Amino acid sequence: MWYNFNMSKLLKLFTVIIVFGLVFSARFYVLAADNTASEIDQINKQIEIRKDKIKELEDTIAKYKTNIDIKRTEAVSLKNQMSIIENRIAQAEADVNLTNEKLSETKLQIDSLNISINEKQTTIDKQKKMISKIIQDLHANDQKNFLEIMLTNNNFADFYNQAKYLENVYTDLGRSVKQVRLAKEDLDQKKAQAEERKKSYDDLIVQLENKKKDLNEKMGNKQSLLSQTQSSELKFRTLLDSLRQQYKVVETEVSSYEAQMRKKLADQEKYKNAPAKIGDFDWPVAGRYVTARFHDPDYPFKRVFEHSGTDIRAPQGSPVKAANSGYVGRAKRCTLASCYSYILLIHNGNLSSLYGHLSKIIVTEDQYVNKGDIIGYSGGTPGMVGSGPFVTGAHLHFEVRLNGIPVDGMNYLP
Repeated sequence: MWYNFNMSKLLKLFTVIIVFGLVFSARFYVLAADNTASEIDQINKQIEIRKDKIKELEDTIAKYKTNIDIKRTEAVSLKNQMSIIENRIAQAEADVNLTNEKLSETKLQIDSLNISINEKQTTIDKQKKMISKIIQDLHANDQKNFLEIMLTNNNFADFYNQAKYLENVYTDLGRSVKQVRLAKEDLDQKKAQAEERKKSYDDLIVQLENKKKDLNEKMGNKQSLLSQTQSSELKFRTLLDSLRQQYKVVETEVSSYEAQMRKKLADQEKYKNAPAKIGDFDWPVAGRYVTARFHDPDYPFKRVFEHSGTDIRAPQGSPVKAANSGYVGRAKRCTLASCYSYILLIHNGNLSSLYGHLSKIIVTEDQYVNKGDIIGYSGGTPGMVGSGPFVTGAHLHFEVRLNGIPVDGMNYLP
């Protein structure tokens, strides 16, 4: 019959089109996948090289740390102190190189992910087009109902074969749609990984800038020590004695003013029975890069006194805000670089906070300030008014004290 011939011919042609399309697409995907795999393999080889360099630099940094620990056990001397500083400089240089290698590794990982993302997106787009064409052809063929198909065939076997063929095509179509869905899920996962790597890359850029500043500060510390001592052991001893004395003077002054302000507040029945609120403080400057922690073993003057606060990097003249509400117990203004300028705030719960190396103070003693109010401007640059003798670079020295005794301020910051 004419209908049977037409249907049979159409079916064969349709089969050829689908098979050809699938074979061509499969070959295209194989070739594309091979090219992509080759590119990714090359990138992975470069990543492995970076990993080896990172491991080598980490080992180098560990050696410098060991050298510093050994030198700390030796008697305090100018030679010993210079050796510690030189090891710290070498360690900082290695740290800068390490961060650069991590940046390169992360960039390569991003490149690899982007190649995979583009390849996966291309595959999905082509699969979608192929599926769309199959659906259009199936839809055209599906306009005939089973009765019409059966009437256009000579026998039941032909009808069954054609119906079975259409069933298989639908099954294959279902598999193709599932593959596209899985590919899309994989694509979304790779995009999320790429975003995560991009964030890591941006964070490493910030770290690199801070590590370079760390290196410059350590080199400045070396030059400052050489300048002040003129390579004289006697002058070094004199310098240490002077630093210890100045530290004691500041500690005595802070304790005295805090005691006076607490007595005054008690007489006025302010802060009476108020509980301490750990974690209720805010960061006092915009940046959060810590250059020295509470009782930091790497603090340059550790052999003279323990570091009683948290040093937060801040460009000279940055606004300094009250970390919590309180009364100004002391606002020490200076006109000399050797003078240590600071603000002492008295809070509830027997807590107080101190802000040191200030270049400018805009509050007065006995004044009440709210959390977040600007109370002054940061300093810390060696040789600048208010920096004091204990500085290696621009920063804010921030302390939290409980019952007048310095505690780890990081425990009180979000």
